[in-house]
Amino acid sequence: MMDPLKVRDVREWTQAVGDDADYLDYLSQQAGLGEWAAFSRAFMPRFVEVEGCVLWDRVYEPDNFRTWHERLRGDATSIEAMLNRFRLALYIDIPEDPDSEAAAHALAEEIARSWHSCLHDAFPDRSFHVTATETEDGPVVSFTTVR
Repeated sequence: MMDPLKVRDVREWTQAVGDDADYLDYLSQQAGLGEWAAFSRAFMPRFVEVEGCVLWDRVYEPDNFRTWHERLRGDATSIEAMLNRFRLALYIDIPEDPDSEAAAHALAEEIARSWHSCLHDAFPDRSFHVTATETEDGPVVSFTTVR
């Protein structure tokens, strides 16, 4: 499990504040209700089922789905693999140092664990392959249905 105190910003802030400050104290000073709500959706997303494909609701757009459905000849696993990707570096500024890169990968693993649980809750009769993969562009969380 990820230790937020290994992330430089959190560690430095909690050390400066002292008094047993921790990650929750850090968040209480850095994030408001809107940020908390957005974080919750990042960790607990919603999903839609379209023509046998389970998709992250954020990536589902009918015209784009139709394009990939045609291009991939209706192969549901390939469609899911193409669309169900959360590239952390698109949304998070990840400093290029070993500690930050390790923290970003640990975060991706936490998100993947959470997504796996959410997928199981939403589709209890199915199995999913959920991964946190390191790429040239940073960590990517993705999933496909096990068929």
